[in-house]
Amino acid sequence: MKTLLSLNNIECRYHDTAVVKDLSFNIRPGMLACLLGQSGCGKTTVLRAIAGFEPLHHGEIVLHDQVVSRPGFTLAPEKRGLGMVFQDYALFPHLDVAGNIGFALSGKSRHEKRRIAEELLETVGLKGYAGRYPHELSGGQQQRIALARALAHRPDLILMDEPFSNLDVDLRERLGLEVRDILKQQGIAAILVTHDQHEAFALGDMVGIMKHGRILQWDTPFNLYHEPADRFVADFIGQGVFLDARLISPNAVETEVGIIEGDRAYPWPPGTAVEVLLRPDDIVPDSDSKLTAEVVNKAFKGATILYTLRLPTGNRVLSLFPSHDDHPLGAQVGISINADHLISFQKTKVLAV
Repeated sequence: MKTLLSLNNIECRYHDTAVVKDLSFNIRPGMLACLLGQSGCGKTTVLRAIAGFEPLHHGEIVLHDQVVSRPGFTLAPEKRGLGMVFQDYALFPHLDVAGNIGFALSGKSRHEKRRIAEELLETVGLKGYAGRYPHELSGGQQQRIALARALAHRPDLILMDEPFSNLDVDLRERLGLEVRDILKQQGIAAILVTHDQHEAFALGDMVGIMKHGRILQWDTPFNLYHEPADRFVADFIGQGVFLDARLISPNAVETEVGIIEGDRAYPWPPGTAVEVLLRPDDIVPDSDSKLTAEVVNKAFKGATILYTLRLPTGNRVLSLFPSHDDHPLGAQVGISINADHLISFQKTKVLAV
């Protein structure tokens, strides 16, 4: 499939310090991608570089087969034809909703701007709101207006910088899914910057995990969860606990909770010290099991309860039980390990000083 956007080994610097280094990825038409990472990892700088607000010190950015950024050259943001949705919505308080949407449509008649605004308001589920002003709207409604404005000139790519971070959790999740549906229906590609993995997984076809200005893994949400490229990605994505273990065959490890066999083969020799990642869904309730653990914490999740369990060794693990399987703190519960998809990492050796 044709590539819409390419970042090729880009580097961005602030005061001679590289904040984005050797970073590359491609976006195809209609793809929804997310840059996910902790504050300061460089994800917003990447978005600003794509938009044309940050110069490159190395590499290039190619949009529609045209180089738009390279060292010494940055095509102006307004000439890139991109849509943008900001964290603070950036709506003009003195313009009504139709005026805010139409602001992006320079050169069109007042009647045409109104027609497009009405059409987009229906698309984002706010039909009849054209005459309202930003202060009359909720946060979620303002974000929909910001999206409608970004869609107004029919861009092939929209950039979104933490667009839902000012909203409460339930609204953020619901609006994220609605935005995904709208973009997919319109066939418009998007890049979302976020620190929220649930948001990234709900919206993104592809997700890039960033750390210290680099992408550690660019992959589907499924693969990031089940096939993490390194320990940081494994620890950053989802919930889980690492237990020390010893490799006894390419696809089996010996742990304090017994031998675990999986469907992945590792190249290290038998006896290698490893760490095994056990996620809450890998540890299942089993009343007939000889392996028991003490309930030290619990969090009701509706359909499930997330238990923190203390193993006989003192180490703690997480486990999801059905919500009707309710146990008090201090109770001993039977568990078994169901971790066919074995995720292990060679343990880093600590050298003696």
